[in-house]
Amino acid sequence: MNKTLTIAGKEYGTVFLAPMAGMGDAAFRRICKEHGADYMTTEMVSAKALCYGDKKTPILAAIREYEKPIAIQIFGSEPETMAKASDILLEFSAKSGIEPAAIDVNMGCPMTKVVKCGDGSALMRTPEKAEEIVRAMVAVCKDMPVTVKLRLGWDDSSRNVVEMAKRLEACGAAAFCIHARTRNEMYSPGIHPEYIRAVKEAVSVPVIGNGDIFCAADAEKMVRETGCDGVAVARGALGNPWLFEEIHLGADFVPPSKQERIREALRHFRFMIEEKGERVAVAESRAAIAYYTKGLSGSSRIRGTMNFATTADEIISILSAYAESEN
Repeated sequence: MNKTLTIAGKEYGTVFLAPMAGMGDAAFRRICKEHGADYMTTEMVSAKALCYGDKKTPILAAIREYEKPIAIQIFGSEPETMAKASDILLEFSAKSGIEPAAIDVNMGCPMTKVVKCGDGSALMRTPEKAEEIVRAMVAVCKDMPVTVKLRLGWDDSSRNVVEMAKRLEACGAAAFCIHARTRNEMYSPGIHPEYIRAVKEAVSVPVIGNGDIFCAADAEKMVRETGCDGVAVARGALGNPWLFEEIHLGADFVPPSKQERIREALRHFRFMIEEKGERVAVAESRAAIAYYTKGLSGSSRIRGTMNFATTADEIISILSAYAESEN
């Protein structure tokens, strides 16, 4: 696959980490960056929450110097609010001295609690409003690129991603990440890569392919079938940040051992403690660590034991003993 792509005049690598609400936090991004993610995007951030001064939301939007290049993703369906939220993020950037690579618009999230408010992939049903949003954000962001995450459409009868991409490019969108399913398909069955190819042929800005990338062969197939400029990994990286290395190295990649997987789970857990404190990290670690142990002998027993752990020391002790065991 290609080694680089260019967004708004800046060159980046081609293996992206896609945003994942609830999973793509700073600790996870740090792990993925260390394993070769070329470009990352934050969890989606509520534009309304930013505008209303919610105290927790800026934490979701915070980026670190070592994460660069990284885009900040926002969601909402009111052009004025999205523009104001973009301006707030630019102010954060100016104060911190850490500039994002882009402000990304979520027009792809399929979750009911998001689309019922007209946000996320619900915007695929209102192209005119989507245009207004991008146009308003571009006016505020000026030299900061505005990129867009899209699905193929709302359902099988309205796969309008090609027309949406053309319209949003005309409004100033600098790149697209396309998840090759409709909203109604959620995350199954298989993807429809032919639509990504159609978008690539219809626009002149970079197109990133997303959906069902769980190994290097999947990434290569995505590029081969669609002609996309890069790939965005999401669920495939959960518990397997080595996926970025695998895509980069191809046949030269050596899969991690059980001990390496557990050591990385422990590092991930420690990063969570640094970011969120022990209480929250312990509660949230069960889901994250389950991905690292999936498929390993005796892993279900370990996950069951972890459900009763209440301190960081207990989690570390359970995982350390498991790493040293023969099972």
